[in-house]
Amino acid sequence: MKKIAESELILNSDKSIYHLKLQPHQIATDIIVVGDPNRVKLISDKFSSIEHVVENREFITHTGYFNNKRISVIGTGIGTDNIDIVLNELDALVNIDLDEKVVKNKLTSLNIVRIGTCGALQEHINVNDFVVSEYALGLDGLMNFYEMDYTPKEQTILKEFYTQTNYSKQLTQPYIVKGSSRLHQLFAADCHSGITATACGFFGPQGRELRLKLKEPQLNDKLHQFGFEDLKINNFEMETSAIYGLSRLMGHQACTVCVVVANRYNKSFTKDYHPAMEQLVDLVLQKLTQ
Repeated sequence: MKKIAESELILNSDKSIYHLKLQPHQIATDIIVVGDPNRVKLISDKFSSIEHVVENREFITHTGYFNNKRISVIGTGIGTDNIDIVLNELDALVNIDLDEKVVKNKLTSLNIVRIGTCGALQEHINVNDFVVSEYALGLDGLMNFYEMDYTPKEQTILKEFYTQTNYSKQLTQPYIVKGSSRLHQLFAADCHSGITATACGFFGPQGRELRLKLKEPQLNDKLHQFGFEDLKINNFEMETSAIYGLSRLMGHQACTVCVVVANRYNKSFTKDYHPAMEQLVDLVLQKLTQ
């Protein structure tokens, strides 16, 4: 089996993976990822016990037990660039022999659930509501760097997206990818379900205009109006498309659930999303351990 070069799979002096600074025994197969590092402790405070606490750069990991099930919580920071690091290094921890630097014969599939915040793009979705992402619309471009076979339905949705929105060819080529059907079913009854648009930034890439003029000023209107069968683009955030795409390629199960902190359609913003976030965390922990 081909050995992976040291420059491609970088380890620290203690043989931990380079950015996350984790060793294989320090992560569970059920993993919650959060963008906000403060949310890691919010979740792990609910654990009955904690085995490992590891911090490096912006990445924070707590591994422990909830309802007698081992769970890891990882703070990823914001953006698909960080997700590229986190997903590749998590996969390496379970599917690559770090001593020999070869891919293992028997591969492990992780359950990865992102708990985040988002902005709603549909008028019926209120602030502090929950949204689960059945599909992700990647406006970020990350998966264009990987060989990816999209399903016929994903290709059809993307073609229809171009047709309905006249999406600018000057912008990064988008992609559509579906998350885990099994994990999605855990949350569908408690959340608005549909397509989540993943942006590569918070301001211009999500149609916000402060001092800089936008190349695509009608972006949010186009996303709001798009529809395919029973699917609408429900929300904007900054990580899901990369989580879904990389998980698909690596054989992991992935799902994103978010609290709505703003409605971009009616310009409203929540006064306090923290109680809703606490409820969503409880929901995810219960669903993952039932």
